[in-house]
Amino acid sequence: MTETKELIRKGRKFDQVLNGARDVFMADGFEGASVDEIARVANVSKATLYSYFPDKRLLFMEVARSECQRQSRDALDNIDMDAEPRDVLTQTGRHFLTFISSEFGQQIFRICVAESDRFPELGQRFYDSGPAVFRAEMAAYFERAQGRGELVIDDFVLAADQFGELCKADVWPRLIFGVIRSVSPEEIERVVAAAVETFMARYGA
Repeated sequence: MTETKELIRKGRKFDQVLNGARDVFMADGFEGASVDEIARVANVSKATLYSYFPDKRLLFMEVARSECQRQSRDALDNIDMDAEPRDVLTQTGRHFLTFISSEFGQQIFRICVAESDRFPELGQRFYDSGPAVFRAEMAAYFERAQGRGELVIDDFVLAADQFGELCKADVWPRLIFGVIRSVSPEEIERVVAAAVETFMARYGA
């Protein structure tokens, strides 16, 4: 069986296993996390853990999916989506770049790429759980802002994608290729500020 829904079995201790795994992965990373430690932190037997997740990569991707969903929900809950575009873009860009440049965010990306051939549906499930939701919310915000006369955009979804790419400029390629190991808050502010200015120069009314 190759489909994730067939490989992952839900059950009474599913969330318990997931929460324990999240703590271990966040602390030790994917490679450093052992199944023994995950089972200990989750307070379940290894047999129980394997009954839900027969592969550590599947467990990591399920943790990544739920974490991405949580990050997306937190951002939408804490950003005033009725504010003017510069404020919304700055808050959104800061949240987005902070997450993807974190060690956990980088691990999610690398595992998604590494496992794309073996489990192609993993990337789709991960994308649908967070990035696609946030993309749709930003596109909807752009449409409302245009209705208020603040933006002029032909393709709202494309504009949402473009802003995300602007927020990755400079730092993301260097992170992925190992040129740098982390991004400072000052660097995040620099990149996001430039992304907002570039976006508004193109789409500002």
